This record gives sequence, C-alpha cells and structure tokens, in this order.
Amino acid sequence: MENIVVVGASLAGLSAVRELRAEGFSGSITVIGDEQIRPYDRPPLSKQIITGKLTASEISLESPDEELSAEWRLGVTATALDLAGKRVALDSGESLTFDGLVIATGARPRQMPGSKLRGVFTLRTLAEAEELRHTLTEGTPRVVIVGGGFIGAELAASCRSLGLEVSVIEAGPTPMGAVLGDVIGSGLAALHRNNGVNLLLGLGVEELIGETEVRGIRMLDGSTIEADIVVLAIGVVPSTDWLVGSGLKMDNGVVCDASCLAAPDVVAAGDVARWPNQLSGEFRRVEHWDNAIRQGEHAARRLLAGSDDEKILAYEPVPWVWSDQYDRKFQIVGSPAGHDEVRLVQGTEHDERFIALYRKDRHVSAVFGSNQTRKVLAYRKRIQDRLLWADALAELDQAPQPASV
Repeated sequence: MENIVVVGASLAGLSAVRELRAEGFSGSITVIGDEQIRPYDRPPLSKQIITGKLTASEISLESPDEELSAEWRLGVTATALDLAGKRVALDSGESLTFDGLVIATGARPRQMPGSKLRGVFTLRTLAEAEELRHTLTEGTPRVVIVGGGFIGAELAASCRSLGLEVSVIEAGPTPMGAVLGDVIGSGLAALHRNNGVNLLLGLGVEELIGETEVRGIRMLDGSTIEADIVVLAIGVVPSTDWLVGSGLKMDNGVVCDASCLAAPDVVAAGDVARWPNQLSGEFRRVEHWDNAIRQGEHAARRLLAGSDDEKILAYEPVPWVWSDQYDRKFQIVGSPAGHDEVRLVQGTEHDERFIALYRKDRHVSAVFGSNQTRKVLAYRKRIQDRLLWADALAELDQAPQPASV
C-alpha cells in the first residue's frame, strides 16, 4: 500500500493520519476536507467559542511543530466513490486514486422546514459558531433552542452566561430522558430551570415562523413562541450522500465489520461509521469526541493490517463523553442506551455531585456522574472487563461511609 486517501479533515481523519505515520506508513497521504481550515476542536463551539472565551486560533487540533507529511486538500468536497476503480471524485472535477481509503466524513445537523430563514442556526462548524456568537451579541435577542440534548443544553448554559433570555424545546418528558432515564433527566431539567432557562418539555415543533427572518416557532399544539434567534439542536445524520451507488453498504452510516472495515482496503471512523461493538452488543454509530480519536486510530491500523489475521482486531471501546453546563461537569462512561435499570449510588439527581450506575442484563453498562471525574473514569476499565451489577453494588455496600459531622 503506497497511496492512502482520507476523506474528512476533522478529528477522526486527523487521528487516522497520525496513526498511519506512527505505524510507519511512509507512502503518500491525501486528506480531503470540505471546510477551508485545518482540523479544529468542536466541543468548544457550544461553550467557549459562543461565550468568547476562546478564539479560532486556540482550538486548533494540530501542534505548531507537527509534521505529518500529508497533502491537505481543503475547501474540497468528495462527490463519488468508484470502489472497483479505487477512485474518489471531487467537486473540483478532479479524481484521486488510492490503495487505501479512510472515510471520516462525519455527520451534518438535521434540518427542518424554515431552516433557511435568517436567524436560524445549527452548530456544527466553526464558521456557524462564530456567526452565532456575533448575532448573540447584537442587543439582547430572545433565543430558542430546539432540542434538549447535550449540545442544546450546553448552548442554553452558554447563552444564560451571556445574560440572554433562553427557551429550550424538548419533545421528551425530560432532557435526555430517553437515554439517561427520567430520574437523571429530571435533575437536568431542574438545573436549567434553576439557572433561568424556560424549559418546554413534551412539545413538538410544527414550523418556524417568518418570511425572511425567523420570528418564532409554532408548536404542534397550536401555541407559538416568539424568537429572535433559533438554534436547531435536533441531532445529526451521517454524511454519506457522496457514497450512494458506490457499492458500500449504508444504513444510518457506513456499515463496517467489527474491525471498522467497510470493504477491502476501505475503512470508516468517527460519526459516519456504524459497526458492531462486540463488547456492548450494540450495532450503531458513536458521535463522541473520544470515539473519533480512538476509532480513527483503530481504522488506520486496520487499513495497514490488510489480510494479516494476526493484526486484525475488533474495535470494542467503552465510550466516554462529557458535558460542561454551568458549574457541572457531567461525564458518562459506557452506554446507557437501552438500560434495564438505573440506580443513584451517591447523592441525588439534584445534587452538585452524584453518581448513577446503569444496568443492562447482568452487567454495569454505564456510569453517569456530576463533578465526579475520577470516580466515573475509574469504571471505564471495569466496564471493559464486564463488571457484574451484583458485584458493583456489593462493593458499594462494603465501602466505608463518610463520618458524620
């Protein structure tokens, strides 16, 4: 293998390039990215970039002395893949041949009718975040966020820190209750309400109101909410349009085997990749920062392994994600999706510091904590080692209790 093309110039793609070089690949690497700028960190977009605490130059993912000897083709979009001919077509009219291909095109925000109105934003790119930041500082706009997941919640906290009036519309009965359970979800709801967010739960959006500029939102129950700025935080869809007709299997992402291989000499990583995690028993995409790094690295190693069975390993991560909201750092290790039980084992969902364990079948499947970084991360390897639920609870029962004051 002498020529590798990486489609996607964000975290997963960059991680793949780094790992290719770390593994001793000395051939040519070409990176295709549809944005005009080099890779940058996305988590700060909804927090430090919006609030002005960081600038674009401060969220670069590359160190000044880093030399990867790759050709970066930025501001260019891949439009098609010829799998048999090993060729990627670009919107510039060019095409690139490859011996190996890394697909790391990520995902794009979901839209809804009225998304093109002025004053309606999504939050996926640095350019979008900077435009939203500028708009937020023009007077005291009324902000409505559609979607109460982590991005919507972080953005709500950021807007409140700027002193803005903020409403969050969430279709479920609690924020993130479908994944975390309604007990934890109710604690998240209370946190935002206590910080002045107008939280509207169990409501669906019918349409955005306005002719050229957004003026508000009409709900499915007929009510309306006035807004000067609307941010859509209703999830993402994998960026796979350019792969239609390529012969790759696609189903809510690029379908890979357990090793991240999508086809001979083709791997996928990051938000776009859907694979069977044999550890958790899940077949899905993972849209987390940590996964983009680890899967990008794993996909690079898998590409170089070729048909060498001894070097082909399954990708079986224990996911880790965090979210900073107000004075809280929430962290999750494992996968709480589809849990059978959730139990608070320290504090309550309304405390500044608490920990909850999630059970799926007989094992601890995830841990959620508020301002408990060390304790939460300590569970990561234990989940990897298939920690039994009964053992986890027994250990907690035997743990020394804090002395009363």
